[in-house]
Amino acid sequence: MRLAMPEKKRAKGSTAKRGFGAMDPETQSAIASKGGRAAHEQGVAHEFTPEEAREAGAKGGKAVAEDRAHMVEIGRRGGQARSRRKSHDGTKPSSR
Repeated sequence: MRLAMPEKKRAKGSTAKRGFGAMDPETQSAIASKGGRAAHEQGVAHEFTPEEAREAGAKGGKAVAEDRAHMVEIGRRGGQARSRRKSHDGTKPSSR
């Protein structure tokens, strides 16, 4: 008489990578690129108008700007880089 072995079930909310997410970034990029080319060849790919692209860029910029801590970090790094350039090459950075 053979006893049935219990199936291993993934825990709810498991973060184990499977499928596309388990692939290395280069493989993901290659597959995504092929899909994009195929969509364009079939004529079903969305092509942004300049206005749509402008709106999408504005949305992204607005979302980033709402994260105050992120913006502070960006500014701090920029100031540090400017200071390093000034002290290393002996020239004054250009002012805006």
